[in-house]
Amino acid sequence: MDGKPRSGGMPVTRPAALPAAGTPKAVGVVWACLALNTLGSAGAKTVIPLPRSLIQMVTMGALVAAFVLALALNPRLRFRPSAFLFLLTLVLVPSLVSSVQLGYGALFRCTRLALFVGTLWLLSRWWDGSLTFVRHHIRMYFAVLVLVAAGLVIAPGTAMPEYYGQRLVGALWPLTPPQIGQYAAVIIGLTVLLLLGRRTTGAGAALVIVPSLVLLAMTHTRTATLGLLIGLVLAIGSLILTSAAARRFFAWAVLCATVAAVVFSSALRTWFLRGQSQGDLSNLTGRAKVWDALLSAPRTVGETVFGTGLGDKSFDGLPIDNSWLAVYDEQGLIGVTIVAAMVVVLGGVALLRPPSLPRACAIFLISYCGLSSYTEVGLGDASAYLLHLTLAASLLVAPAEATQPAVEVPRRSPEASPPPNVEVPRRRIPRWARR
Repeated sequence: MDGKPRSGGMPVTRPAALPAAGTPKAVGVVWACLALNTLGSAGAKTVIPLPRSLIQMVTMGALVAAFVLALALNPRLRFRPSAFLFLLTLVLVPSLVSSVQLGYGALFRCTRLALFVGTLWLLSRWWDGSLTFVRHHIRMYFAVLVLVAAGLVIAPGTAMPEYYGQRLVGALWPLTPPQIGQYAAVIIGLTVLLLLGRRTTGAGAALVIVPSLVLLAMTHTRTATLGLLIGLVLAIGSLILTSAAARRFFAWAVLCATVAAVVFSSALRTWFLRGQSQGDLSNLTGRAKVWDALLSAPRTVGETVFGTGLGDKSFDGLPIDNSWLAVYDEQGLIGVTIVAAMVVVLGGVALLRPPSLPRACAIFLISYCGLSSYTEVGLGDASAYLLHLTLAASLLVAPAEATQPAVEVPRRSPEASPPPNVEVPRRRIPRWARR
């Protein structure tokens, strides 16, 4: 329809395309500040010693800045309904109940978690199932890896210390080998999936994947490596039926992995063992002893149900290194139930979604976090793992269908100028008819 009124003066409707509400660029800044907050304040020794108070001020300042900026971007407090964020908000209940008796430190961690969750709620307005937040995720953690590589170039001895068994650490910012391995594995997996979906070029993907693989190998992080491989297998497997590129990549990957396992079996075994004995590997480098001590420790009914309060994820001065046991220790059985429900909800929604690239990215993140939760902590507190799961939740949001409302053209007012007279050709009448 051309939208012009007809001679009868009846209203005419025509479809009007609504402009797509794009995500503001400042949302990427908010996401980067959240990632900066999860880098932590304890780790390796740096070239220039950084006071712990200064690192905490930077990380907490980044979280406060993220919340304020997200509130400025979403002043009307428009949220997208999310079962994941609802369950994550429920985690605050056992955290607060168990932390009241511990004092300032535990309450400060509760406040941090509340700000973190509140910022995620404010960002949920722009969740549309697209890959926007995936690109923000890759850019932020690739910048962290660039900082790690710069520290390796400036001070190789500090970046590969003896007390970490010659494993790569952060020389400019205190980062442990598991942290670096986690960041490298996540952005490698996401970039590979973007390449398969033709959302990035080969040169751009190589710029991210190749140096990240080198840094991952230098960290000797077994959990991150296994999480990367298993996560990619599951994610690419979800695309095999709909993507020819995924089928080709999967076939070549299986062939190359088979050849590498045969040719470099000795080197791979040496890298995997990291100089440890079979006994150390069987008890997970001493983790099993800490887990047995934690489970056998006497607890009251309140501590069993609500936990002992948010802490530094340690037991008797030793790191727990297990997300489920850390949640059980700090947030009790209620916290374990809520966190398990979060993971189950994300996994169930991912299985119900039709095959797509965002779904594959979400499957990779969920499987990676699920595998890493066995030897890493972070599912019950503000951490990079919680940010990975949030990214998966944003990818699983069903995109809203674009509506095209009818625009009604009003009737012509009587005062309006009349339409120009159009001369209508007369019909010729025969002469005999005139008579």
